[in-house]
Amino acid sequence: MRLALPVAAAGAAAAVTAALLTSSADAATALPKPTVKPAVSSPSLTELKQRVAGALAGDDTAGQTAKSSLSASTGTNTATVDPKIIGGSETTITSAPWMAQLWYHDKRGTSTESDDIGFFCGGAVVAPTKILTAAHCVKGYDWHANGAIVTGTAQLPTDDGAGGADLHGGTVTGVWRQWNHPSYSASTVDNDIAVLTLPVPVKATPIRMTTAGDTASYAAGTSAKLYGWGRTSSTSQDISQTLKTATLPLQSDTTCAGYYGADFIKGHMVCAGKPATGSDTGTTAACNGDSGGPLVVNNRIVGVVSWGVADCVRKGAYSVFTKVTSYVGAAYPRIDDTNLSGDHKADLWVRNASTRTGYEKDSRGTSFGARQSWGDWDGVNLVLQTDLDRDGYQDLIYRVSSSGDVHWTHYVPASGSWATRQIADNWKTRTRIVAPGDVTGDYLPDLLSVDSAGVLWIYPGKGNGTFAPRVKVSSGWNQYNSLRGHGDFSGDGRTDLIARKTDGTLYLYKGTGKAGSGAFATRIKVRSWSGYNAFDAVGDVTGDGKADFLARTPGGTLYLYPGTGKASSEIFATRISVGTDFKQYDIFG
Repeated sequence: MRLALPVAAAGAAAAVTAALLTSSADAATALPKPTVKPAVSSPSLTELKQRVAGALAGDDTAGQTAKSSLSASTGTNTATVDPKIIGGSETTITSAPWMAQLWYHDKRGTSTESDDIGFFCGGAVVAPTKILTAAHCVKGYDWHANGAIVTGTAQLPTDDGAGGADLHGGTVTGVWRQWNHPSYSASTVDNDIAVLTLPVPVKATPIRMTTAGDTASYAAGTSAKLYGWGRTSSTSQDISQTLKTATLPLQSDTTCAGYYGADFIKGHMVCAGKPATGSDTGTTAACNGDSGGPLVVNNRIVGVVSWGVADCVRKGAYSVFTKVTSYVGAAYPRIDDTNLSGDHKADLWVRNASTRTGYEKDSRGTSFGARQSWGDWDGVNLVLQTDLDRDGYQDLIYRVSSSGDVHWTHYVPASGSWATRQIADNWKTRTRIVAPGDVTGDYLPDLLSVDSAGVLWIYPGKGNGTFAPRVKVSSGWNQYNSLRGHGDFSGDGRTDLIARKTDGTLYLYKGTGKAGSGAFATRIKVRSWSGYNAFDAVGDVTGDGKADFLARTPGGTLYLYPGTGKASSEIFATRISVGTDFKQYDIFG
């Protein structure tokens, strides 16, 4: 018998170089600030506390399905989707600052409470506005309308007696948008991974996912730490008021399949813990209420609490987790998915060569919508789309033609306005500047540049528009007439670069998640591309979780090359024309 595991809530610095600035002071500039930014509606604190209180009173669990053996109910049905830790010990938020509580309450638009939905899941902060959790906690629910995320506390909320919740020092936020793996199956609880995006960044220190291809962390016998607020006993529905942790040994696929048979899907799942004893005594396991929470090895998330047996202690059973290394390629683009319109699709920023007007063109998946003016952008010769402060709002980096100074303009949610800061001084001779995302593997976006000698430098971002001292990658980069990148082209969850030589040869530089000379693997020739004179990489245009590429012909036709996630000649699918009037644009963000 398999059950997914959420719970019924009722149971519940120094200068880099002379050329790069790290000052936090806003730099004066005569250039216009962006005038278009999508508004994000965020519930009031009162409403969010009411959602938490409603969820606390709920008796549902996430992921409920028509199959009783996979039901998420924690009522009289014994086959449930529950979150809990049996046999663990209490811990503090200081030891796991990235832990998040996911509360869901839907009144269903009726005056009666009989049809209300209320449940609780766990999750982990993996970026300032991103929560990694289980798909069975997300799929089929409207988290923007009904969800509340609590961070910064080891205590579960309690009813405050006034229709809201006492958060015990925690911070509550709403949910902007949600993503779950497109192949998630409720019947098999397969591909059980999801990401929630918050409308504002939280102060909680993020934890990173493990990397794609990680095998060492999953070796049988490896000690992993489980965190959650779930049930603490198989004989009671009560969940822990205080965050708990437990150490579990990882088991081999053979061991897991030996107990669960075909229910255990090798490569997609991992199980952990010693065989349950049949009772609470001698058993350490995840249980109802722990769903969506992290399994951690060496300070990286290797698993997401997914499913287990009813009441969690059946003799010989193990706790089952989503195997995160297999899903980094799908989840990472959702962690780095800021765009101009606020959906899950990367948008395009362009400038008209004659009028110098900047335009936003929102992605429609395989086309772009009507352009929206951003005003006069005269006096700049480079614009890049990025999110240096990881606040979920897309920023722009631009270079002033006359001075070579580089500025960062970013939206400030608190004031509803834009702020501009100079981040580099006199970069006239930099032949390439790229803002591809997180190159160094710390989930903070970095800045790259190629100097006049052809040396590629990484400026590791600090997440606030400032940078650590630059790090040299290698020389020889002036052989390329185009260097672009935004996101992961190879499907391994690391940030890559696409470089093109003057003869049209296209190369992929796979990111390694490291800084310095080892930042990129040996280049791979992927295409021979002649017939194009402008390129752009803005991220996932199609919304399928893979980074895409754009190329323009001299005649003005812009083609979208959907990414495939393959580091080979098949790196892109068949091109799609997205317009024939792009000759007029001289800058592509």
